[in-house]
Amino acid sequence: MKKFLTLVLCASLLAGCGNMSNLGKGTAIGGGSGAAAGALLGALLGKDAKSAGIGAAIGTAVGAGVGALIGNKMDKKAEELKALEGANVEVVKDGNDLDAIKVTFESGILFNVNSAALSDVSKKSLKEFAAQMKDLPDTDVTVLGHTDNTGSDEYNEKLSLQRAQAVASYLKNCGMSSNQMKRVEGMSYKLPIADNSTQAGRVQNRRVEIYISANEKMIKDAETGNLK
Repeated sequence: MKKFLTLVLCASLLAGCGNMSNLGKGTAIGGGSGAAAGALLGALLGKDAKSAGIGAAIGTAVGAGVGALIGNKMDKKAEELKALEGANVEVVKDGNDLDAIKVTFESGILFNVNSAALSDVSKKSLKEFAAQMKDLPDTDVTVLGHTDNTGSDEYNEKLSLQRAQAVASYLKNCGMSSNQMKRVEGMSYKLPIADNSTQAGRVQNRRVEIYISANEKMIKDAETGNLK
């Protein structure tokens, strides 16, 4: 299924985008249906942060020196966050081709089946996450909820959004700034990371992802040598 979707989306990109922009410079994939197809294709290929528009809209390319400074800061924070229980932490590239952090919580750790109520284990991990983010305020945080393909479109869209909102709300209760939360969205089952035709694949697809990316202030501080 993933191979089939990739072929279909490639065809859609060629038809809808014309001359595709350079993602390495942080520019958009194109307009209309081409952009939507590009975001989904990017997710299937493992470039979800960049292709899904994670990252501050600065409008210009970022220099290598700035990228190195931000990358060093993100790498250190990612290592700290790896101590979180039930979380998978990795460094990815955002839309500006800068290092960002992706924290993935499996829904089985966060929620009971068919529920958007946070478990005690997840509350502990999210509280620790919020505490560890206090020394990294100049970042944008994106929270995306995902489901498997079991059930109706309407049900999955609602559940994925409710779960993303539950995570975001709890992080705010733990002291994370509302201004830091740039996006809180439910993605239903549109961005699978595994095969929904298998039980193991569906378990992986039921997840909440938190992306941490440099905001405009962090980028400007890096450019002026004031990033600490």
